[in-house]
Amino acid sequence: MQLTGSQVIIECLKEQGVDTVFGYPGGAILNVYDELYKHPEIKHVLTSHEQGASHAADGYARSTGKVGVCMATSGPGATNLVTGIATAYMDSIPLVAITCNVGVSLLGKDSFQEIDIAGITTPITKYSFIVKDVEKLADTIRRAFSIARKDRPGPVLVDITKDVTANKVEYTPKKPVMPVPKAGTFDEADIQKALSMIEKAKRPYIFVGGGAILSGASEELKCFAKKVDAPVCDTLMGKGAYDGTSEHYTGMLGMHGTKASNLGVSECDLLIAIGVRFSDRVLGNPKKFAKQAKILQIDIDPAEINKNILVSHCIIGDVKTVLSALNEKLAAQSHREWLAHIQDYQQQFALTYPAEGLSGPYMIEKIYEMASDAIMVTEVGQHQMWAAQYFKYRKPRTLLTSGGLGTMGYGLGAAIGAQVANPDRQVINIAGDGCFRMNMNELATAVRQKLPLIEVIMNNHVLGMVRQWQTLFYQEHYSATVLDDGVDYVKLAEAMGAEARRVTTREEFEAAFAEALRCDKPFVIDAVIDSDDKVWPMVAPGAPINECFDGEDYSAKKLDK
Repeated sequence: MQLTGSQVIIECLKEQGVDTVFGYPGGAILNVYDELYKHPEIKHVLTSHEQGASHAADGYARSTGKVGVCMATSGPGATNLVTGIATAYMDSIPLVAITCNVGVSLLGKDSFQEIDIAGITTPITKYSFIVKDVEKLADTIRRAFSIARKDRPGPVLVDITKDVTANKVEYTPKKPVMPVPKAGTFDEADIQKALSMIEKAKRPYIFVGGGAILSGASEELKCFAKKVDAPVCDTLMGKGAYDGTSEHYTGMLGMHGTKASNLGVSECDLLIAIGVRFSDRVLGNPKKFAKQAKILQIDIDPAEINKNILVSHCIIGDVKTVLSALNEKLAAQSHREWLAHIQDYQQQFALTYPAEGLSGPYMIEKIYEMASDAIMVTEVGQHQMWAAQYFKYRKPRTLLTSGGLGTMGYGLGAAIGAQVANPDRQVINIAGDGCFRMNMNELATAVRQKLPLIEVIMNNHVLGMVRQWQTLFYQEHYSATVLDDGVDYVKLAEAMGAEARRVTTREEFEAAFAEALRCDKPFVIDAVIDSDDKVWPMVAPGAPINECFDGEDYSAKKLDK
């Protein structure tokens, strides 16, 4: 049947099972929006800004495992998607961004709102297409979804010239071919070598990253950890892959990891790294990282092997597939003394915060107590680390956060995407006042969509994490980090149609949060905390992770000086 390019786009989205698109219209993409108008089976969420659309598509994808879709017009519409695309790329999130450009005859002539968005996004996508021929449109869109899903997931951009959206073509429907988990390049010898390393280890440690979540390997990981009988730590992106309430779980590793995890990994003789990329925030000083250990790395992407740290052995393949193969042949191990040693660390160096007063850690623990099954979303900064440290993530896809790019302004858009995708779940976005300023326009989107999400602003009137660094490493030179202009977030939220409360005490927070849980529309809590609250423990930049220090260590060091 003969269809216009715009009709082909919509039909291809339906082929791929797309039920929601986040976007913002404009001149070049009007043909597509006109066709979308005729298809109410695809929900379109109009965001307040294109960046909010890309973050919302990301939140939709992270919370469901499906491909998120966002759309924007040419020029600034397309470039406003870039930060969200880069965020998804760094965290391996499947995303398809559809943009439209000027007509073919106007390309390369500095036409109104013309931009080479495919060229701009090439370094931050798995693939970037520009479609100049309607005959190639359907196959390109299908290929984009396939690339976004398969192997290590990630974002794909499809830029379509406006004339292509109007031209007609013969369209033949096709059923999408879903990717089969990649077997990888490993063989029986690789499995046997890994088994030998595990069986010989006296002090094994399991280190889990986001790859375990993307692979859907939580059950296999649980079985593997039980068979190895080892402590388990994770990255920020790996939260929820392994049950955070398990007695074997020791918390996050790295710059703001627990002392138990940092000291334990520094003492282990085998580190089993599963779906991690050994980022600088984890390694600290790479020359001194896990020096006593052999490292066994399991990852789908061969580019991650020996990239940031040399490993003793690797198995390249889908994490779920590899763990299944190992579980099938691994005999149950026993490491009672080693586990007891790590548990002593956990008791000795348990996370603590002040017993009185409103603080970030207190609020996160109270949120966990009152809404333990919520989908937690964060912006980036101190509040993000507190949410990672003090909320116990028992299941995958329950913490949505920008790990690799560290995007301030990510959270509210992502929370909108997660709430749209999960209407029966409670979605909570944890923000700092600095981050909220970057995306508060999306509160209007949440109100318009009647989303019952909760926004908790940990308002310390400063850029908290930057101030923490300025305190510890820059002689308390608080350059451009004080937010003292008196913005009233409660009035602002109410002006947009949301409910809002300001709280300054623990009792007020608990009452406001209970009210928020009962509310059927967006609810903002402006929680005022101290400007000098810090995230502990911490590892200084470039220091080995076993030199982690907390507030008591820092105070003692200052006294020594």
